[in-house]
Amino acid sequence: MKKVLILGASGFIGKNICINLEKKNYSIFGTYYKNKPKKISNLKYLKANLTNKNQVNKIFKQMDIVIQAAAVTGGIKDAKKRPAKYIADNAIMNSIILESIYKNNIKHFIFLSCSVMYHSSQKPLKENDFNPKGRIYPSYFGGAWNKIYIEKMCEYYSRISKTKFTVLRHSNVYGPYDKFDLEKSHVCAATINKIYDDKVNKSITVWGNGKEKRDLLFVEDLAEAIKLSLINQKKVFEIFNIGSNNLISVKNLVKKIIKLSNRNINIKFDIRKPTNKFSVALNCSKARKLLKWEPKYTIDQGLLKTINWYKKKYLSDAK
Repeated sequence: MKKVLILGASGFIGKNICINLEKKNYSIFGTYYKNKPKKISNLKYLKANLTNKNQVNKIFKQMDIVIQAAAVTGGIKDAKKRPAKYIADNAIMNSIILESIYKNNIKHFIFLSCSVMYHSSQKPLKENDFNPKGRIYPSYFGGAWNKIYIEKMCEYYSRISKTKFTVLRHSNVYGPYDKFDLEKSHVCAATINKIYDDKVNKSITVWGNGKEKRDLLFVEDLAEAIKLSLINQKKVFEIFNIGSNNLISVKNLVKKIIKLSNRNINIKFDIRKPTNKFSVALNCSKARKLLKWEPKYTIDQGLLKTINWYKKKYLSDAK
């Protein structure tokens, strides 16, 4: 049975990968850094600082597959406050991880990139539509080039090793186990948090004018793309777009969340607050063709499942 190591298994995406990966096909291990998470069936947790070479090399030994879901992340508010942290820590961590992938002859490495390197576009973009000489949205400039650097290092190591490399450029991911802390959360989690806040009376405030559009991907659909990458990828290096194939405005998204939550709340928009006036739709035809993947969840289905999880987790705990 192949041994799979999920880096960042205590985080939002990592935890969902652990839950959704087929336990009958793999022996699953997952890393955490500080506090050991609650036990997940058939998962062995390993404590590790992924910026420490010795610790990384130690846990990579005897592993067959490594899935990189560990990252220093946050919402727009936190990113504005601490921009350098998201660049330095992620660059150091991933450089060490890739070196260890090479040294330990890992069979397959999956890197979760994202779509921030693309230019803003209403037309769905393919993987080769990224133009390194083009304009990257200012708020994403550092993070985008960080991701591009790691993608290129994956390509480099694929040429000098026997490891298979998969890069998944996913869109905006949401779902159970997301960060619902308003200091660090993205639009879906932040909105759900706000509308269930006891202090909310009849209205909530959304940053920006609500016209910005997002391609929202339910986290279980991303986990499915990872499973299919392990099975169906043939070449030693591939980049795949993974998105919902649909754009929704922030305004319509907030309205939808309110409706699905059965709440009677008005929306106020604060245009003085920072927001990313950026939207990109992803063409995922390559993933459909080569991985046999396509999203299973509609936006309504994914949001409802997230809302129900939030209510069970946070509102039940509060009672």
